[in-house]
Amino acid sequence: MTRSPGTGEGARGATAAPSHVPLVEVDLGPGVRAGFTTRAGGTSPAPWASLDLGLGVGDDPGRVRANRAAVSATLGEPVRFMTQVHGRGVLVADDAPPGVCDTLGEADALVATSGHALGVLVADCVPVLLADPERGLVGCAHAGRRGVELDVVGAAVDALVGLGARRDALRAVVGPSVCGSCYEVPEDMRAGVAAQVPQTWAQTRAGTPALDLPAGVAAQLLAAGVRRVEALGVCTLEDERFFSHRRDGRETPTGRFAGVVLHRGGARTARGDADGRVG
Repeated sequence: MTRSPGTGEGARGATAAPSHVPLVEVDLGPGVRAGFTTRAGGTSPAPWASLDLGLGVGDDPGRVRANRAAVSATLGEPVRFMTQVHGRGVLVADDAPPGVCDTLGEADALVATSGHALGVLVADCVPVLLADPERGLVGCAHAGRRGVELDVVGAAVDALVGLGARRDALRAVVGPSVCGSCYEVPEDMRAGVAAQVPQTWAQTRAGTPALDLPAGVAAQLLAAGVRRVEALGVCTLEDERFFSHRRDGRETPTGRFAGVVLHRGGARTARGDADGRVG
């Protein structure tokens, strides 16, 4: 786990954090605050303007930490992030020491009990937010093409069940990501992914091979037993409120936005079988 230097006037070279940021809020049940950041409300200049939350895309780390602090202020708890590696590993945020850190470690999903805020970073990949509001459990997952092939969302659901969640009580939101009409890929890649997850088969408006990762993720969530799955249907390449690597990052860097989730109700579930990294 990488510790972060502070933000604000007390930290040398730090950038003052804005107090709050706008969120595209979604409903994951009573006691759950969840949503997706946009490009607006941060401190970063072009080409990361302005609420860049990614520490690995060339932006100044002090600005990124200030932006992350603003997201945490908006939620009222420090948002925990991971170092995403396009795998299916899951970390339990409860295992981490309290306080602000840059990353909890390498993983592509986080789960936690009530009171822990989680974040997933994307700029075309699929961000997934999960919650069992009755038991005060939340999770998030990063599903790119490789993550869909590896069923990272299935691993996240299993980890939440290990913490005490009920599959039929879980809710999920599939957030802004590149859509099947825009995510052009080689024919052999489409065939390989669709052989594992048929719902990903797609073609662009021009009729060329494509992948519909949001559709594939939604299908995997349903197969994992999640009954309430909402897909926002927002394409990051087409909607300029969000960062998009395919639109903006081919020749210059671009930032990362986040899906964030927090349960603040009274329900707390005893730790189950999940401990540390799962899968």
